[in-house]
Amino acid sequence: MIRKVIILALVVCLALAVLSPGLVQAQGGLTVLDSSAQVEFPMGLNFSLSARSDVSITDIRLHYEVDRMSYARVTSEAYLEFVPGTVVDVSWTLEMVRVGGLPPGSGIDYWWAVKDAAGNEVKTAPVRVDFDDERYSWQSLTEGEVTIYWYEGEPSFAQEIMTTAQQALTRLTGDAGAHLEKPVKMYIYTDPSDLQGAMIFPQEWTGGVAFTRFGIIAIGISPDNLDWGKKAIAHELTHLVVHQMTLNPYGEIPAWLDEGLAMYTEGPLLPGYVTYLDRAIAENSLISVRSLSSPFSAYADEAALSYTQSYSLVEFLISSYGQGKMLELLNIFKQGSTYDGALEQVYGFNMVGLDALWREYIVAPARPVDSVGLPPVLVGMEVSPTF
Repeated sequence: MIRKVIILALVVCLALAVLSPGLVQAQGGLTVLDSSAQVEFPMGLNFSLSARSDVSITDIRLHYEVDRMSYARVTSEAYLEFVPGTVVDVSWTLEMVRVGGLPPGSGIDYWWAVKDAAGNEVKTAPVRVDFDDERYSWQSLTEGEVTIYWYEGEPSFAQEIMTTAQQALTRLTGDAGAHLEKPVKMYIYTDPSDLQGAMIFPQEWTGGVAFTRFGIIAIGISPDNLDWGKKAIAHELTHLVVHQMTLNPYGEIPAWLDEGLAMYTEGPLLPGYVTYLDRAIAENSLISVRSLSSPFSAYADEAALSYTQSYSLVEFLISSYGQGKMLELLNIFKQGSTYDGALEQVYGFNMVGLDALWREYIVAPARPVDSVGLPPVLVGMEVSPTF
């Protein structure tokens, strides 16, 4: 019985040695005594290490990998400056202002490489640290591939958001054949100011962000502003799905396709947007499809028209050619095709041809221009920290 207990203890110790970066020893007495990572959301991630050897420790490097969709495995290395000695304590901070920040719920794997003057080397086992926003007490709800985190409101509030998300995914699949390729996390902040407090260099108008490579959405929705929130969820979720399906090392999809699909998944255009399109038709001031392929204008009126036309372009393609062609278009873009090349391969016309056909599609007597206002435009963003 005593022998069984001893064997069990040895197994537990071995398991801890694998899971922990501490107490790692190599030939010659080089030992990592302690290792840790402390999150200071959203500004930084502090790493620290203690090591000991029989001779001077001369080289310490921190290696880390950010968990996100990428074309290749990317490992970053930080070289630490310190005074060589037989016992050293070092620290290093990943400053988010330098790299653009990380979204809440993202993960980083890190490990250390330590060398001494005798040529001994220790490499610790990789350890995962979650970059969580611990300012709030989060609750969670999971359904399928979607997990919602929120900190204010009843469970019914989160359930309504979840229902909206699932309906948006169903519509996106039905209209464009697009689907999630990886799980999604959605962080629901009570208002935009709370959301902006989770970001590095936020814009004052930011109401929601899709961190597409991370599979994370952060958005400001209060329980009393749920109607707006539902459209915002559908919009940002579409950006995430589309970017998952089209990610490639050669280029992005055209802005009109990205934003048009996001607007289309929200549902019918609000009256204010329709007014912008009617006015542009009446004044012959529509924006060309080629111009809509680039990032939209920062001017409110031109931006609103850009979003509206993008919706109309996607509506034209789906209603005229069907879901299968739209899915084919997304798959062609994943291969790194040019804008004109993808359209020609799938539909048989380029951007100039699309522009002409679409203009024929929307020709109609313009509705009277009225003063119906627009809701705030929620811009889908891909935030790509530089590591």
